[in-house]
Amino acid sequence: MINKDIPFPMLSDQDGSIGRMYGIYDEDSGVETRGRFIIDPDGNVQGYEVLTPPVGRNISETIRQVKALQVVRASEGTEATPAGWKPGKQTLKPNPDLVGNVWKVWKVSEAFEE
Repeated sequence: MINKDIPFPMLSDQDGSIGRMYGIYDEDSGVETRGRFIIDPDGNVQGYEVLTPPVGRNISETIRQVKALQVVRASEGTEATPAGWKPGKQTLKPNPDLVGNVWKVWKVSEAFEE
């Protein structure tokens, strides 16, 4: 049965070939470690997370990261999304003067508002 409500492609790696390619296949147990890879439209890995099986994943953080990557891509690199950035919050303009001075430009408390 195919669920047409899932808005993104999902796959199964029955022979472990994809897990081997990304370095998350455990040859001894014959299974893959839990891995999440964010791949841009050009086929480049922009983010990844690998967790041991007993540790759950956070889909909200994955969605936040995808949205942040979309903002950066749409700006062609003229905007950056700092740690904890959420859609609608202030972005940063990357430049040499920003290094070590992010706290002067961006209010840290805004990043962690719920």
